[in-house]
Formats: sequence, structure tokens, C-alpha cells
Amino acid sequence: MTTQIRAPSSTATRMAMAVCRDFQHHDRRDREAAEALVDALWAKDRVEAAHTADGDLDQRRLRFADWTPVYDAFQRRAAAVDVESPYASERTTAWRRHKVGGDYWTPFLRSQVREIAAALGDPSYPQKPHQGQSGYSPEALRFLLGVELHDMHTADHWRQAAEAMALYYEFLLREGATPDRSPADAR
Repeated sequence: MTTQIRAPSSTATRMAMAVCRDFQHHDRRDREAAEALVDALWAKDRVEAAHTADGDLDQRRLRFADWTPVYDAFQRRAAAVDVESPYASERTTAWRRHKVGGDYWTPFLRSQVREIAAALGDPSYPQKPHQGQSGYSPEALRFLLGVELHDMHTADHWRQAAEAMALYYEFLLREGATPDRSPADAR
């Protein structure tokens, strides 16, 4: 049996392009154009700015900085879309480690799975075949891949990020994620 491979819908592609544009605008510190990003991103920027000297992050000070405003913003987000409680802690840890070093992928993927489960209204997400029960899901990995690719800051990497994100959003649309529960990074 041959499985037909479908391209992402134009809606998913537009959503992916929007979030990737938002990543770029955020990187350029253009807050007004980055309307789809959550308040936590700006709280993270304020923490970083308080621990920057001559344009460089002070890794040691940043590691021990007060990330409470970031956590609080993620808590508000979690409450608004009914994401499981460890979400705020996991996402804050992921962002801190993303800047100071360390495994940020694990807490990021855990929090992304929680976000997807909330968007789908399915606390048992992901359901996987019995041959591959472990792992975070292709969708969470696609979202993280988009984050990783956007950090490369080239047009080709942003294009690849948009392609990965389009598949992520296509899944959410196909599975019926509701707008009031969809991940905050979506428009």
C-alpha cells in the first residue's frame, strides 16, 4: 500500500511563514511586527538585557539571573489555554539553557508536547504505535527544528524553518486544534 504524501495546506504554510517572520522580527528587536510571540519572549529579553555588557551576554550572571518574570508569563499562558502545570517551568528552563548552555531540547520538547495536547484537547497525546512508544512526537520535533533553524539567521535556514513549521501547523489544523487552545506562537 502506498501512502500519498500531501503538501501542507496554504493555511498551515501561512501560519508557519508568520511564526518564522515573527522569529526574524523578534531577533531584530521589532516588537510591533512580532505580535504572535508570547509575553514570555519579551520577559526573556529583559532578563538578557539586564545581564549584557558591551553587547555580550554574561553567561555566568545570566545562569543565576531571576527568570521569574519569564516563568510568570508562561504560567499565565498555561492557565489561559489549559496547558499542564509543568509547562511554565519546562519552557523557562529551556529558554534559560538555550542562552547559557545545556540541554534545552528535553524541557522544550516536553513543554511542546503539553502545548500540542492542550491545543488538541487530548491529554493522552501523543498516541504512538506500540513499536515506538518513547519520544516526543514528530510535531514537537518539527516545532523545535523550526526554532533551531531560525537561530542560524540565514534566508535558507528561515525557509527550512518555515517548511518544518508548516508541517507542524498542518497537523494541528488537520487534527482540529481549536483557536482558543492553539499554541501561542500561532496567529
